[in-house]
Amino acid sequence: MKRHTHTSTTSAVPARARLFAAMMAALAAGCATTPGDPLEPYNRAMFSFNEKLDKVVLKPAARAYVAVTPALVRTCVGNFFSNFNDPWIGLNNLLQGKPTAAISDVARFVVNSTAGIGGLFDVASGIRLLKHDEDLGQTLGHWGVGEGIFLVLPFFGPHTLRDTLALPLDMTADDSWKIVPHVSTRNVMSALQITNERSRALGLERTLEEGTLDQYRYARDFYLQQRRYRVLDGNVPVEYEDFNLDEGEAGSGTQAEASSGEPSGTQSGETENPPETQSGETGNPLEIQTGETENQLEIQSGETGENQ
Repeated sequence: MKRHTHTSTTSAVPARARLFAAMMAALAAGCATTPGDPLEPYNRAMFSFNEKLDKVVLKPAARAYVAVTPALVRTCVGNFFSNFNDPWIGLNNLLQGKPTAAISDVARFVVNSTAGIGGLFDVASGIRLLKHDEDLGQTLGHWGVGEGIFLVLPFFGPHTLRDTLALPLDMTADDSWKIVPHVSTRNVMSALQITNERSRALGLERTLEEGTLDQYRYARDFYLQQRRYRVLDGNVPVEYEDFNLDEGEAGSGTQAEASSGEPSGTQSGETENPPETQSGETGNPLEIQTGETENQLEIQSGETGENQ
């Protein structure tokens, strides 16, 4: 959910410059912060607040919106608002050293704004000018700025410290359509944007509710994994962890082998051999007994013939 403020252009530019300077200073001081959740009690309380707000206000509004609005209209509404942030995405791609993607983003904006009738239709995707997903938080991460601690913001949900400080500029760029001078029109468009975005997430809360007992931890871990995936453009290093063997168990296993004087493989091998030996020994007496029985029959038959 996005916060919507209305400031004049003359006063907003210096304010944004000061905000960006303060943001960079704070990041420079805190870029080495170890990612974690030291504010977990506060985050859990704010997570609960956001969940209640969504349940009471946003979710019912989104359901009503879906019920009365055709799917094609909802798609056009989403395309319209999405079209406005393509130039900002292109700028962030350029700042991340990806000029080809940046040119694609600008071209996408031009095509959809013209042939797509103001962005209502996504014509650009049909000619392979695909949508990218970049923001200032990802750009700062690309530059090596640490993500910092985890935060749950009121109304805005999960964020890292880095993304929180980049949020004002991201919001300003994404909501560039607010240059519309008419206040009532801006308010209606803001409500429409929020409701449309929430309608696209209907059904996802079921995964959160059924997937885990601790919804907060699930949401936190999922958000952090997704942000790292986007910052690294999908090239996330694979980390393997052994949850079944710790140092204590490894030490106890070594001590057990040392006390027995033989490795565990030898002991298992010795355990497998006795059944084979026993089975072999079990088979031989049967053969001997069978042979003895045949000999006895031959002797008895011989004696019977002689007597007759």
